[in-house]
Amino acid sequence: MLGNKTYMPKPKEIERKWYLVDATDKPLGRLAARIACILRGKHKAIYTPHLDTGDYVVVINAEKIKLTGQKLTKKELYSHSGYPGGLKITTYERMLQKAPEKIIERTVWGMLPKNRLGRRMFKKLKVYAGPEHPHQAQNPEPLEL
Repeated sequence: MLGNKTYMPKPKEIERKWYLVDATDKPLGRLAARIACILRGKHKAIYTPHLDTGDYVVVINAEKIKLTGQKLTKKELYSHSGYPGGLKITTYERMLQKAPEKIIERTVWGMLPKNRLGRRMFKKLKVYAGPEHPHQAQNPEPLEL
C-alpha cells in the first residue's frame, strides 16, 4: 500500500482557544461569516467536516453593530408560534433596541450546519450587548476582523 494516510484529529487532541470580537461599527454579514468560520474550525489546518474543531467566540458591543443600506428599517424578522395567526414580524431597528444579541446569534446560526454538530458549535458563541462579559478567566485574545 503506497501513499500517506489522511490525518484525523481525535476529539481529545483538539485545542480550543477563546477569541474576543468587538462588534462596534462592523458590518453584520461579514462579522457573522467570520465568526461562523471560527466556530466551525475552518481556520485551522486540522479542520474536519464531521468533527467540531472550532474555537469559542465572545462578541461584545452587539448594540453597536452596523447594518448597511436600509436594512435597519426595511428588513424584517419573522417568527411563528405554530398557531393560526401566530406570525410575529419585527424590524431590525426594533430588535436592535430590544435584544441586540439576537441579531448576531440569528445571523451566525444561519451560517452553521443544521444538525447536532451545528447546535454544538453554536453553543460556543457568547454574545453580549455591552462591553462587559463574564469570560475574563478564559483570557480571550482579541480578534480583529
